[in-house]
Amino acid sequence: MPALLGIGNFAQATHLSIKTLRRYHESGLLEPANVDPQTGYRTYTTAQIPTAQIIRRFRDLDMPLPEIRAVLTAPDLRARNDLITAHLGRLEQSLARTQSVVASLRDLLDQPVSAPSFEHRSIKEASVAAITEVLDVKDALSWLQGALGELQATLAVQRLPITGAAGGIFSNALFSEAHGEATIFLPCDGTVRRLGRVIPFVVPATEVAVVVHAGSHNNIDLAYGALATYVTQHALAVDGPIREYYVIGPQETPDETAWRTEIAWPIFQTQRENRIDSLDSRKKRQTRPRP
Repeated sequence: MPALLGIGNFAQATHLSIKTLRRYHESGLLEPANVDPQTGYRTYTTAQIPTAQIIRRFRDLDMPLPEIRAVLTAPDLRARNDLITAHLGRLEQSLARTQSVVASLRDLLDQPVSAPSFEHRSIKEASVAAITEVLDVKDALSWLQGALGELQATLAVQRLPITGAAGGIFSNALFSEAHGEATIFLPCDGTVRRLGRVIPFVVPATEVAVVVHAGSHNNIDLAYGALATYVTQHALAVDGPIREYYVIGPQETPDETAWRTEIAWPIFQTQRENRIDSLDSRKKRQTRPRP
């Protein structure tokens, strides 16, 4: 019969604090072999030490307590391994994100940020196939990729040729409240028939300032910041949704370094204002009294 250990000795044997052992007991993860009904004093068996060691290592891997409980109570080895493999996969994804953020931060610290070039562009009204939903900003990239795939498949089924780069229109709330409306669209030749989430849509005409972001979307905020600085310093910004145009994106290549995204910020109708200024100047010259 396994020997009994008081909670203090069991804490020493497993390197789990008494506070932690009490929490594990309360959550049902690691219950003591015996609890004195009068004093509440907990005792454990030496046979529980391996289980405590396993729990400690899972916690070192940031596995939540409910998942550890599921692993320990799995009905068979395959089910247990599937749970562990799933968690390791999430850890690998988290590590990849961390490495990407570290690389981006090093670039900011080690390399001077080169000034991007900006372009003013008048965008004409366009008939497109679109998907519109309200979503959380953290889900935006995965939602975008899924929506683009659905749009391409729908246009292929309806035999409507794609006539330009895919684009997105994002409400201000999506950035300011981290929750808002997003529209992903593909311009096409002909009118798309409603199918699933895909609807016909007209992208309105607008005038924008544009900057091109090269690479993955992990550090696209740098391009947004540069563009916001530009339109603000030049007193050009107007209220309206931001647009993105995916000149080269995940649908064209999995190589993120090759991605090219145009970010379009709505601005005053500067071209129209220039024409008005030109007409006013011409009128002044025509009405100016001759010497």
